[in-house]
Amino acid sequence: MHECGFVAGMDGNLSVRLDSRRVLVTPTSMCKSSMRPADLVIVDIDGRKLAGRRNVSSEIGMHLEIYNLRRDVRGIVHAHPPIATGFAASGMGLTQPLVCELVVGLGCVPLARYGTPGTTELADALKPLIPDYDAILMANHGVVAYGHDLLHAYMKMETVEHFAKVALVAHLLGHEQPLSEEDIGKLLVSRKIYEGAKSAASMPPAPHNGSGTWQRRPRADVREVRRKTAAHWNSRSPR
Repeated sequence: MHECGFVAGMDGNLSVRLDSRRVLVTPTSMCKSSMRPADLVIVDIDGRKLAGRRNVSSEIGMHLEIYNLRRDVRGIVHAHPPIATGFAASGMGLTQPLVCELVVGLGCVPLARYGTPGTTELADALKPLIPDYDAILMANHGVVAYGHDLLHAYMKMETVEHFAKVALVAHLLGHEQPLSEEDIGKLLVSRKIYEGAKSAASMPPAPHNGSGTWQRRPRADVREVRRKTAAHWNSRSPR
C-alpha cells in the first residue's frame, strides 16, 4: 500500500477476521511501511484489545461493522489512493459503467456520506452500502475495500484506483462512452464465472443523484435487465 502511494505517513489500516470472536488489525499511529508482525493487535468483536503491545486503529469500528454485516468477508483494506480519494473529495462516486472489468469485478463503487474518522459516524455512513458493495468511497476521506481474504481486498483497492484513473482521463477527454444497459446485463451474467457468490455487488450501475451518492434502481428495472440478459444468452445456447 505504501509503495503504491495508496497511503502516506500513518494513513490507512488493515484487518483480518481470525475466527468468530477475534480480529487481527493494524495499530494506530504507525507507518504501514515500517510495521512488523509484533506490531499487530488482536481485538474481540466488540473492539476490546486481547493481545498486542500497541494501541488498535481508531477506525476499528468501521472494520467491525463490515464483519458484522458481511459474514463472507475475512479481510479489509482502508486506504487513501489519491485519484479515487479525489473523486470522494469532489462528491463523486465511481458509478459510471465505463469499463467492463469494473462491472464484472465490483459492479460499481458508490460514495458514502462523510463521517468523522474514529467515531461511530464513519461506520453509520457506510452501513447502508456494506451489504451490496465490495468497495466504497468515503466522502472527503478515502476508500474501503473488502473480500474473502486480505489479498482479494487489496486487489479490489487496486481496481478502484485504476478505474478512478480511467474515469478521470475519460472525463478530461470529454467524451465518455458508458456501456449500455444491455451490455451491463450481459456482464452481470458473465461475472458469475469469475466472482459468483463471492461478490455482493449485483445491482447494475445507475445514475447518481447529483451529489455522487448511489441511487438503487427500482426492482422492476432490475428484473427487466436480467430478463433481457437471460433471453440473450439463451438465444446463443447450442440446441
